[in-house]
Amino acid sequence: MKLTSVFLVSLVLLIGCKAKENKEAASQDLIPYSIVKVFPHDKTAFTQGLVVEQGRLFESTGQYGTSWVAEVDIATGKQDKKVVLDKKYFGEGITVLNNKIYQLTWQTKIGFVYDLRTFEKIREFEYDREGWGITHNGSNLIVSDGTNHLYFLDTLTLKPVTILKVTDGDTPSEKLNELEFIDGFIYANQWQTNFILKIDPNNGKVVGRMDLTELAEKVFPLNPNADVLNGIAYEKKSKLLLITGKLWPAMVAVRFN
Repeated sequence: MKLTSVFLVSLVLLIGCKAKENKEAASQDLIPYSIVKVFPHDKTAFTQGLVVEQGRLFESTGQYGTSWVAEVDIATGKQDKKVVLDKKYFGEGITVLNNKIYQLTWQTKIGFVYDLRTFEKIREFEYDREGWGITHNGSNLIVSDGTNHLYFLDTLTLKPVTILKVTDGDTPSEKLNELEFIDGFIYANQWQTNFILKIDPNNGKVVGRMDLTELAEKVFPLNPNADVLNGIAYEKKSKLLLITGKLWPAMVAVRFN
């Protein structure tokens, strides 16, 4: 409780300077946001995927031997319904489409599909690259592999139908990781940075970015093992964006300004 209180105070101070920061950085295409609420997050969860569906929060984690997919109680950060992967798999991103959970693994090039209600495994599928992040646009699954490529998959064959090259100006935007599709745009955590990139799916151009450096700097002292930013989930009804990271002790709800 004390830890959470300290974190909340830090975030209040951060909110106070956020307006000035974003005003000064407007010319850099930074996306302004406000912090709305802080939730507890399991600091042992090496977060790889985060998604809200039907008002429920789902999370996936990585690392060999401790990878899982679970429904999470946002108020407590505790996992409820849960699937633990075999120790040979390093879990990666998840998304939910048509009442199915789709999960990637890192280097084994095998993905899993689960029933959203029962968490029973429906099928496995293969791909010929590393698995990183996954989301969807309502028609196709959208997958990242750590490069500047995004792969649009057919939901039946789970094979690529389109490959999108992501660029920032003339420079390839690599290390695209956890993904979320929000109001017609793809948002991507850029691995080993504190940025979330906003990508136009029509041409692959980066059209904006969220700089979460100050937020990350408030989190790291609260858990010496805290790792990089990784986790984006959008709740359509409230228009809140949930953000967390690997081994973070908190999940932060923000709203676009």
